[in-house]
Formats: sequence, structure tokens, C-alpha cells
Amino acid sequence: MNIEAVFTDFPVLKSDRITLGKINEGHLDEVFDIYHNDRVFEFCGIIPKHKKETVRKMIGHFERDFHKRSRVKWGILNNEDQKLIGIIEALDFNQKVNMITIGYFLAEAFWGRGFATESVKVLLEFLFEKVHINRVQAEVMPSNNHSKKVLLKNGFIKEGTLRQATLWSGKGIVDLEIYGLLKKDYAKG
Repeated sequence: MNIEAVFTDFPVLKSDRITLGKINEGHLDEVFDIYHNDRVFEFCGIIPKHKKETVRKMIGHFERDFHKRSRVKWGILNNEDQKLIGIIEALDFNQKVNMITIGYFLAEAFWGRGFATESVKVLLEFLFEKVHINRVQAEVMPSNNHSKKVLLKNGFIKEGTLRQATLWSGKGIVDLEIYGLLKKDYAKG
């Protein structure tokens, strides 16, 4: 794993429609729009935030986590107007087995338009080609069919269900489906 490719300088990743870039306080309104919407977090272990000041502090935590080399949160920016439309992250950098976990969510107004699928594709290219990750995985609640489709379109394989395996904030103890993609199975494009 080339961890320096991730944490030396904040990596900015691009495709025709989107840019994965650094989230800063200038994105406060868009980040708040995402985090205060209960529907966005229906299928994940994040409790919606209903105060802008809380979200402002969270943006500072994104920077802190990057400097601690524990997690990277990219803003998904629409190239048309550079508005932040979602967030994608890489976390749990396991250098012993060369593996990481990803997660993502979009503002509700951008659901169903291929932005999540494209964001995952852009991130995978970076992780496999530049960071030299061997395994990327995602944890999905069994009822989150939209997220499962995003992963399957990007070549992930459902590896199984962990029954009552984790405690997610606001959800209690939940089942999680594990989706994985190995470097040897990764097909760019």
C-alpha cells in the first residue's frame, strides 16, 4: 500500500462529470443539506445533524482525520457548477492485509443520476492504480438496494452477511452485507 499517495497531499480525483475534492467551510451549506436529511442516513450508522454549528465542527474533524491518517472524506463536486452533491470516504486503512473500506452518500436531489456509481469508479481507479490497494470493501445494510447496485455496477461481489454484527448509531445492532473487490478482479472502465 502506497499510503503516501493518500496522505502526503490531499488527492483531488476527477472524471468528466465530477471532482472528488477537499471539503472546507465554504461547503457548509451543501454539507448541512446532506447531514440534516434523515432519508440520506436511513441505511447507515450516521445520525442526521440538525444544527449548522455541529456540521461546521464536523468539517474540522474531516481535516483532523486526514492529518491523523485515519480517514479521507472527499466532497463529490458536480463539475457543472462545483457544488458539493455528496461525500465519499476511505477508512480503516489496514496496511497488514492491504485493504480499506469505502462509504458514500449523496444529497437527495442527486439520487438516481449515476453520481454515486461514478464516484466509486473514480475512487477505485485511484485506490488500485495509485495507492496499490489489494482489497476494497463496503458494508451495506441488507435493505439498502440502491447502494448494493452501485457496488455491483463497479464490480464488487457480495461476500456474505454478518448477522447482528455491529452497533450503528440510531439503528441499534444491525446485520451488514459485505461487498468486496480485489485488485485481480478490478476492471478499469
